[in-house]
Amino acid sequence: MKTKTLISILSLIACASNLAVAQVEVPGTPQWQATFRVTDEEGNPVANANVFASYYIPPPPNETEAGSQVAGLTDTNVMVTLTAHSGPAIGCGADKEGYYSTTGIGHNFDFRNRTNGQWHPWNPTINIVMKKIGHPIPMYARRAEIEMPALDKPVGFDLVEYDWVAPYGKGKEGDIFFETHRHWVSRYDFDSTLKATFPNSGDGLHAAPASPSGGGSRMPTTAPLIGYAPEVQRELSNTPASGWRDDSKGQNYYLRVRTALDENGNVKSALYGKIYGDFTLDPINSKTTLILFTYYLNPMPNSRNVEFDPSQNLFKNLPTMQQVKDP
Repeated sequence: MKTKTLISILSLIACASNLAVAQVEVPGTPQWQATFRVTDEEGNPVANANVFASYYIPPPPNETEAGSQVAGLTDTNVMVTLTAHSGPAIGCGADKEGYYSTTGIGHNFDFRNRTNGQWHPWNPTINIVMKKIGHPIPMYARRAEIEMPALDKPVGFDLVEYDWVAPYGKGKEGDIFFETHRHWVSRYDFDSTLKATFPNSGDGLHAAPASPSGGGSRMPTTAPLIGYAPEVQRELSNTPASGWRDDSKGQNYYLRVRTALDENGNVKSALYGKIYGDFTLDPINSKTTLILFTYYLNPMPNSRNVEFDPSQNLFKNLPTMQQVKDP
């Protein structure tokens, strides 16, 4: 079975974790057993969490594969043991009121071999970390795909209006200035660069390590006060001499814009936000360059809370591909 298909099945089942899913058994399918331990981000135990393991059933010849799930509650020792007959891969997750539900993302487990009708290792301990729901807020959140209106010159982009500033759009504030260069011969011979800069002293990006969310924010939900760099550069190229080069790092960032400093250089006012997944260039499907990035902006001055409530996006009626679901 192809890995991509398996992951799709496990993800679909995991998303239905609150539904009653009947277990499916196929004669001769090996059995697995695993113990799940659930904690919060600080390592504190999470009792009475609903833990689920999703899996696929190898089908008989000429029949369609099936998916199923087994679930149970963690005890006072934050442990629960589950068992089922299935293929070698399971997608693990948990949910509980007051916490973000996890999914199989970042919590998949693959058994290595089978002996005498059992998958091994037998009864491994699988750790699941749940993130507490803090104070989700309305934010401007969007999967941006913007096309540069001009090359080789900085152009301001308004994150609230989602538009370029004059003379290229109706944006009011140049929150980020993008400048791109594009040398194009063909998709097999091109070079493109991006430089993102900020207009105000104190504006910028604070890098945060990339990590799968597994449910909840990908990084701490309070933006830092210091450490904002005023510039970031990225390159994407494919040349006969050097081949394919992409220096994007899958990086996450905290974001600070519209900063005003007092006479001592301290932040008097600013807007905070975050960017998931770095900036991506696409010079292939554009006559200039497309810039893709996912951003969140808190509209309340000086509030460093960047925990987004997906039900309160300040952008309305977004196209499906621009909608943001992660907090």
